[in-house]
Amino acid sequence: MNKKFILYSVGKLLEIISFILCVPAAIAIYECRALPFPDLLLNPGVLGFLVAIPSAFCFGFMIKRIGNKAITGTGIREGFAIVTFGWATLSLFGAIPVMVYLIAQYDHLSFYSIVRVFTDAYFEIMSGFSTTGATILTDIEAVPKGLLFWRSLTHWLGGMGIVTLAIAILPVFGVASYQMFRGEVPGPTTEQLSPRLAQTAKILWVTYGFLTLAETGLLTIGGMSLFDALCHSFATMATGGFSTKAASIAAYDSAFIQWVIIVFMFFAGMNFLIHFKVLRTGNFDIIKKNTEFHFYVGVLALAVVIGVVVIMVQGMLPQEMIAESFRNQPLVGEALVTRVAAEAQKLESFPVMVRHVAFQVVSITTTTGYCTADFDMWPNAIRYMLVVLMFFGGCAGSTGGGMKMIRIMIMLKAAGREIQTMIQPRLIKSIKIAGEAIEERQVSNVLGFIVLFVTSFAFFVFLMSFYIDDFTTAFTVVAATICNIGPGLSGVGATESYAWIPLPGKWILTFCMLLGRLEIYTVFIAFSPISWKK
Repeated sequence: MNKKFILYSVGKLLEIISFILCVPAAIAIYECRALPFPDLLLNPGVLGFLVAIPSAFCFGFMIKRIGNKAITGTGIREGFAIVTFGWATLSLFGAIPVMVYLIAQYDHLSFYSIVRVFTDAYFEIMSGFSTTGATILTDIEAVPKGLLFWRSLTHWLGGMGIVTLAIAILPVFGVASYQMFRGEVPGPTTEQLSPRLAQTAKILWVTYGFLTLAETGLLTIGGMSLFDALCHSFATMATGGFSTKAASIAAYDSAFIQWVIIVFMFFAGMNFLIHFKVLRTGNFDIIKKNTEFHFYVGVLALAVVIGVVVIMVQGMLPQEMIAESFRNQPLVGEALVTRVAAEAQKLESFPVMVRHVAFQVVSITTTTGYCTADFDMWPNAIRYMLVVLMFFGGCAGSTGGGMKMIRIMIMLKAAGREIQTMIQPRLIKSIKIAGEAIEERQVSNVLGFIVLFVTSFAFFVFLMSFYIDDFTTAFTVVAATICNIGPGLSGVGATESYAWIPLPGKWILTFCMLLGRLEIYTVFIAFSPISWKK
């Protein structure tokens, strides 16, 4: 392992993020422009950025000078290490503005409160970069706009990948570039659109930017302010879920806005290579031939139909069961009756019910995590279905989390082949996707990924059960973070936050978010002792 090259690369990434931080810093300064000069700089919403920008740049410059941009060998181990430790380090410096803001909320600081502030700030920004959308903030509307923009921007950067952006604008990573690209781009395939990796990265970012601007324009037409439209577009296209409103998309009682977001969440869950090829050529043949896309559409359509039918037959959960469900702030008395009545109203009309069900199915499956309804009050069959959909995720090459549709397809085909082989022992059959046989090495890679994913999930649920008494919450809080979704059930449901979770639990979930976003292998390779041996 070339440690000096890793230091150089992480330093370069920190220099890039220091310049990006200037954008939310400018928004923070503009929001506080009425304050006199000394107070302007000391405002918690501004001060955090003024500390973070030089800190990130100076530390990045320092470790870059200690390191060395020369590298020998394949760069495989270095590439995965740069992605893993780069994300962890960028989250550390990116958390400074949030940390300063949270510190300002305390009248008296103690050692515990400092540890809690650091934990919450790091959790929040890792949640942003990993496009998870789990938040520790409880009063979103009170947060300064500079910080709200920074949260959403971390989504947008993390969705396509910070390292991918670095490769696009500074293609100086040499032989390690492909391994970095492979370690960060979601999915088991990393098809290149151009012989040059930097050109491929630019193409992906241009396509990503075009779709973001298109959604921003439509949301503005629908009545959102430009600021809110941009923040929500960042989070939608990154399948993140941070909102500028505590009630998420439910705060905008607009069918137009909800359908626009449904469509763009659907786009974000697709392979971005499809978007580029369709936008460039106007030819939809790639969609006709892409079986992963067909499977993706089929899963979403079937889930929406099942959801609508179950609600039509069963309605919402009985009020007694809703009251018994674990929540950090239990619903009781008049508050419970009012909430149940408001949620029931969303399911009275068939077109409105279809819209809310479609929104939650697409939001959870693509791992965006936006909410228009409290689906924790829906029948248990739908709650169970949504938890299963968390693991499906989007397509390979999308910004979605989860296992990815292509891996689910390969797993099902491999299981079917094993059944056939047991019936016909002499059968030799390859697994095919879109009519093309997949190499056995790729099949093993996918099955190995799923084993590691499920094993990691089970292990972290076990750990979280020590910190959360309610099993439904402990189970879904890990699913929601390792699949990069945000909301789960019960204590971390659609209307809940992660603020109440004990500090050790937050660090476990922070690691889950990193593990899920970088898709298991990247993190395991980076932390494997054998990777650091010569």
